[in-house]
Amino acid sequence: MADLRGVGIGLGVAQGPVAHMAARLAPPSDARSARTPDEEKAAVAEAVSAVAAELNARGERAGGSAQDVLEAQAMMAEDPTLLEGVHAEIDGGATGEYAVHRAFAAFAEQLKALGGYLGERAADLADVAQRVIAHLRGVPAPGVPEPGHPFVLVAEDLAPADTALLDLDQVLAVVTTEGGPTSHTAILAREKGIVAVVGTGEIDLSDGQTVIVDAENDVVIADPTEDQLADAAARAEARANAAQAPLTPGALADGTPVPLLANLGSPDGAAEALEKGAEGVGLFRTEFLFLSSEEAPSVESQKESYRRMLETFAGKKVVVRVLDAGADKPLPFLTDADEENPALGRRGIRALQHRENVLRDQLTALAQADAETDADLWVMAPMIATVDETASFTLLAKELGLKTVGVMVEVPSAALLADRILETADFASIGTNDLVQYTMAADRLLGTVAHLQSPWHPAALRLIKATADGGAANGKPVGVCGEAAADPLLAVVLVGLGVSTLSMSPSALADVRAELTRHTIDDARRIAEAAIAAGNADDARAAARAAVA
Repeated sequence: MADLRGVGIGLGVAQGPVAHMAARLAPPSDARSARTPDEEKAAVAEAVSAVAAELNARGERAGGSAQDVLEAQAMMAEDPTLLEGVHAEIDGGATGEYAVHRAFAAFAEQLKALGGYLGERAADLADVAQRVIAHLRGVPAPGVPEPGHPFVLVAEDLAPADTALLDLDQVLAVVTTEGGPTSHTAILAREKGIVAVVGTGEIDLSDGQTVIVDAENDVVIADPTEDQLADAAARAEARANAAQAPLTPGALADGTPVPLLANLGSPDGAAEALEKGAEGVGLFRTEFLFLSSEEAPSVESQKESYRRMLETFAGKKVVVRVLDAGADKPLPFLTDADEENPALGRRGIRALQHRENVLRDQLTALAQADAETDADLWVMAPMIATVDETASFTLLAKELGLKTVGVMVEVPSAALLADRILETADFASIGTNDLVQYTMAADRLLGTVAHLQSPWHPAALRLIKATADGGAANGKPVGVCGEAAADPLLAVVLVGLGVSTLSMSPSALADVRAELTRHTIDDARRIAEAAIAAGNADDARAAARAAVA
């Protein structure tokens, strides 16, 4: 049987028997309801409320990014527009089950047609629909199997509610046919340290069949040999031993410092990040404060959350990204509801400058929290595309009392203009997830174009080098806070291209720290030159590996 190729998440390797995700519920019948419309609507309302409560409860148990994702799903379940569609179907004689099936499917198709981040949310909406219908039927929602032994979970894709609470004593690895390297499945798998290969396309594996899931090499090995099983076991043990190594500051073999920072989605993950060796925070996402609100939170409530984070990292650098709304994170008080292509519309800094009061309040809260704590606070704007946007944001932030003000480089124009942008900004942080998406015109959440989403692509590497060169020309630091920094060999390439700091999910810190110690700065530059000279992502990674060898 042929091996399966996909996109590996992290560097892990695992082996075990396959167990498939339970089948989805059969579609409801279109038979007319025997109950009154009011009775059907009441049943749906109760089911939706129960599902939203369950999703929120799962989020609270999971914490971190998972909580953000699940709370967003709960909001989706109770979306008034969706419920209007359900009620219209019921008024036409449909049962509650069929009304939910039809209305949610219609809305999902609209999201798919929009593409981008909203297109990816169609899968989340389908999961919500299944959960509501299961509640109406009085049966369990489709979920993770329980074969009674550790297993490799195989699925079309995983709902965030399932990924967030996977039992890591039972789930050895995850393989999905859909999804890209920055889908919710990938993000949550990386955060939880789950070995995963996503976007494999059609899977022909049987329950109980032994496979090796090799995330480092982007492959699922079907029917492995004894030698392959032994090699995988040895690699897994070596990786586990490396994770237990003493925590030291990130550095190359020649002592060149490379600070290793953590990406965090709320203050709740701060303590764990420190335990895993984070030297600070390279990306603190502030969306968690805003996504569950109908209006922007007050300055005082924001300040308290920021103060908690800064107190945990006293004496260390904390880079806070101001609100990055739009695309898959619409907010009623900030973004436009009717944009045809929100990923290319008023998102990030564009939305904030359109509603400057929201930005002013956030910057004020950050300045107040900074004044009350001892961390080294850096603040940056998302989705910067022009020199003018940089100048406007930097001026406002400094007027409001912030000392170190920078930009996210996620748009190719910002990378190409880095020398000019960094004349004004104090630093730049490269968000490789979006930079690759916009460079390659390939939605970062779609499995169908996953082969174009790799941060190893030389086009992306050249833009990263242009940004680092712009920083060097102005004596300004340039870091990477996208998922590329979590790939140990690519981390070496990034340093070789001129990047000064790396920020990643805390679970990736040990692998990256260990890899950096194997190379000098001259090695890193040589490896980077080999990668950037290639013609595609696969060749770039192969060239880097050859340069290491």
